[in-house]
Amino acid sequence: MSQTSPPNRPSPNAPPRESLSLWSRIADALAALAKGEGLAAVFDILRGPRERSVAFAIAVIALGAKMAKADGLVTRAEVMAFREVFHIPPEEEAQAARVFDLARQDVAGFDTYARRIARMFEDASETLSDLLEGLFHIAVADGGYHPSEDAFLREVATIFGFDERAFRGIRGRFVPEAERDPYDVLGVAPDTPRDEIRAAWRRLVRESHPDRMIARGVPEEAVKLAEKRLVAVNRAWEEIEGRAA
Repeated sequence: MSQTSPPNRPSPNAPPRESLSLWSRIADALAALAKGEGLAAVFDILRGPRERSVAFAIAVIALGAKMAKADGLVTRAEVMAFREVFHIPPEEEAQAARVFDLARQDVAGFDTYARRIARMFEDASETLSDLLEGLFHIAVADGGYHPSEDAFLREVATIFGFDERAFRGIRGRFVPEAERDPYDVLGVAPDTPRDEIRAAWRRLVRESHPDRMIARGVPEEAVKLAEKRLVAVNRAWEEIEGRAA
């Protein structure tokens, strides 16, 4: 009896996975879904450390699509909001749009996605924070921040394991009109000793370095996520320092 190759095994002549573009690897992940499976199942397939950047990208796009559906603004233009998070070459826009459409059409609720993503990154709370920040980027990309988006992101944050202070801190970094408490932004209480506040600020700055972000699964295409975070945490520290002067 002749033997057949296991499904989804790469050809011997195929380029190494590391050399494939992020969007080619996303296409591979989608192709691995069984017929009739919803997009949420992809997070049970992408389990290895090298696949985290693929899972991160799909997670941001998929939850972004669910968020767009929640606020009733489901249009093709929503895909362009992902340019606030990712560098998407023109020739790869169709792949990003495919992920968006699969998530939008999936009958599974956003909480199903969020729980599977939380399980995948359960040992990497910083990556879940990066992911939530990506969703905030998308939420404010149209120049507004709607109550339905706030409710959506608050629930996702809860599923990811963030408490109310952490949620307010991330929201304060990205939503211009949100009440911005500098202590929340740095994730500390107002009565925290000054040297501990300084240490928290320095930790957030270190965590925002592109090399650190890539190491924990953020795709190179999305490291611009750090820009707004750095501005916000530096401003928060300066404000706290100013109050003490």
